[in-house]
Amino acid sequence: MADSAKILAEAEAEPGEAGAVEEVEEQRSLARRLLSANTSWTLLVLVGLVLGFTLARPTQFGTLFNFRNIAIDAATLLVMSVGMTFVIITAGIDLSIGSVLIFSGVIAAKVMAAVDHSQNGSVSQVLLGLLAALAVGLGWGLLNGVLIAKGRIPALIVTLGTLGMALGSAQLITGGIDVRGLPLMLGNTIGNGDLELTGMGFLVRIPWIVFVAAGVTILAAVALGATRFGRHTYAIGSNPEAARRAGVAVNRHLIRIYGLSGLLAGLAGFLNLAHFTTTTLAGHSTDNLQAIAAVVIGGTSLFGGIGGIVGTVVGVFIPAILQNGFVILGVQAFWQPVAVGAVLIAAVYVDQIKRRSRERG
Repeated sequence: MADSAKILAEAEAEPGEAGAVEEVEEQRSLARRLLSANTSWTLLVLVGLVLGFTLARPTQFGTLFNFRNIAIDAATLLVMSVGMTFVIITAGIDLSIGSVLIFSGVIAAKVMAAVDHSQNGSVSQVLLGLLAALAVGLGWGLLNGVLIAKGRIPALIVTLGTLGMALGSAQLITGGIDVRGLPLMLGNTIGNGDLELTGMGFLVRIPWIVFVAAGVTILAAVALGATRFGRHTYAIGSNPEAARRAGVAVNRHLIRIYGLSGLLAGLAGFLNLAHFTTTTLAGHSTDNLQAIAAVVIGGTSLFGGIGGIVGTVVGVFIPAILQNGFVILGVQAFWQPVAVGAVLIAAVYVDQIKRRSRERG
């Protein structure tokens, strides 16, 4: 859990004091900052689920092949949830990420088709598609940020509006028909290929999509837990007016936060496109809710100022483990959202109790 009081004290310190506080802050253990969110009980839930399903079906669930599949299935949602973590820590919300994912995938597919019509494709073609997805994702995010920070429109309304705008634009561009015929290189490498690492006589194969998601997660955890950008994020979520008085450019920072969320949704759109080798216009209507649930289950407070990336990772994998385990046990898949909903309500209830205790103290 981030200590909001310390963050605001740092933000409100005089210039000379702020430098000293910052120096002390940078000397803190990185592990402590990365594990700062209240994730202990949700981590126990995750470990309990893994152990339970492994004991029930050791030869089916508890295998490297199955864990690999779970990681691949969760990779795209993890990338989006990382961006959502930053947004919710500032006490905001972004409902548009699922539609931005779809729109980014459509634009990437159209750009790659325009560059080269050959079936195999080329590195430059794939890179241009990636840049297009990131650019349009960033554009939608910045639009959200400007309307929220400068226009003073509630984040719920803005992102609900851009949710419809992005999805509708994608359907207009494609005529409501998924784009297919993508270059084979895209699916064979980033989408379904492996990164091979050798050392000490061992060969380790990591799916590219998992490697990218893990890299994004690590970079985001460091940015949130060990940089000024992260400290300002916590400060704004704790008390935006105090952060503003302390010299934090609140509006500019909020625009960056929503831009980051859009950028990561664009990256998720490209990863999704690579994995399925087609756009999925009708497949992401609940991605925004899944990301919000993962972030909240992971210990990030909807009231802002508290949370962390490690908790979000845990929150992403609890539903993934449940879904996979239920399928293996032969339990109806409909039970998965029931279980996730119960965990979500419990997470918010615990957050409410702790928030009241802090207010009393």
